[in-house]
Amino acid sequence: MDGRDNQIFNSISEMTRKEIVQQVEKHKVVAVLRFPDPEHFAPIYEALLEGGIKVLEITMTVPNALKLIRKATDKAPPDVTVGAGSVINRESVQRTVDAGAEFIVSPIVKQEVIEEAGKLEKPVMPGAFTPTEIQWAWEAGADIVKVFPADIVGMPFFKAVKAPLPHLKLMPTGGVSLTNAKQWIAAGASAVGVGSALVDNKAVAEGNFDQIKKNAEMIIENLSEI
Repeated sequence: MDGRDNQIFNSISEMTRKEIVQQVEKHKVVAVLRFPDPEHFAPIYEALLEGGIKVLEITMTVPNALKLIRKATDKAPPDVTVGAGSVINRESVQRTVDAGAEFIVSPIVKQEVIEEAGKLEKPVMPGAFTPTEIQWAWEAGADIVKVFPADIVGMPFFKAVKAPLPHLKLMPTGGVSLTNAKQWIAAGASAVGVGSALVDNKAVAEGNFDQIKKNAEMIIENLSEI
């Protein structure tokens, strides 16, 4: 890294756990990056940032994910936050944070993941499905609970859960489109996780990264109407 990269990385690293959560809630959309070819990372990353995305989650299912997390954090402007997704054990939490991840997302509720993220002072967003699982994750130390797969339960589920449990911070992943994100927020979500709707597989395969930029612009515009 050159001097500028070090300065940027240090400014991001100095954010507290609470401040990182506030960034997620402020920007409202977490772009979930899950693709088979790491060679596509750079143009996808650049297109998302140019389209206005400020929070990105690089999943551990991507080949060379740790290297990509480091690359993303090294290049990130001061207002962009990069985290790790599909984290399912304690060791992965440590490795992703060492690589520069500022938050941890998991598809499941696993105590060791929540504990390790807490020990490292990083926000953690475990995946839960039922009201009991969601509350359990919250009590275990989740900063935001990822409701997954959200397309199965839909927006009415969020309103129903938040009615007796208004303290919860929820983030649907699955079923969030470029044009319905604001409806999820209105239903009670603190933020939304968006994967294939943003990073369209067909566009990637065709090398049409301008479409990904346009996708990002569309969801940002949708959320700006809140």
